[in-house]
Amino acid sequence: MAWFGPTYRDLSDEQLMVRVIEDDEQAFAALYDRYKHRVMTYFHRMLWRDRELAQDHLQELFTKLARQPRSYDTSRPFKTWLFSVANNMCKNAYRHRAVVKEAAEHLRHSPDREEAVAGRAVDHALFRERLDAELERLEPDHRSTFIMRFDQDLPLKEIAAIMGCSEGTVKSRIFYTLKKLAERLKEFGPNAFASHGTA
Repeated sequence: MAWFGPTYRDLSDEQLMVRVIEDDEQAFAALYDRYKHRVMTYFHRMLWRDRELAQDHLQELFTKLARQPRSYDTSRPFKTWLFSVANNMCKNAYRHRAVVKEAAEHLRHSPDREEAVAGRAVDHALFRERLDAELERLEPDHRSTFIMRFDQDLPLKEIAAIMGCSEGTVKSRIFYTLKKLAERLKEFGPNAFASHGTA
């Protein structure tokens, strides 16, 4: 197992990328370890919760970075650039998969369940399952914005840079998404999103 001394641990993403461009394999490995879980989670949520497909995209993204490190736009923060590339890869996947509609239709049908009672503690596992299903019904840009904000905890400014839009547009998408989800998940009660950390 590779050991990264203080030099690599303490370097910023951008400093590591300078070394990657200079063919420093340890710098690349440090960046990969720093971001693999976050990017994998993003792909998994965006690509129909298909873990194998998400893994393929993760590998493709970092393979491209290893082979063409100069494709990195040094004028942008590395994290912003990385998620921009990941987002574009997801858009390409949508264009090439005609099954998107079919997948969304399939996920619309939730299993029979007991009616939630107002004031009762939300079943977090069930809520998460229903939330994921409803996210699949949203437009890709709205779903991506929601995931970046509440799963990846990215600030609005970074999301705007990644999506190539204004912060106002990001706020509007979040407002629209939360309103839609609140309507569709109203059986969980008014406090569901507060408990999910999306208030």
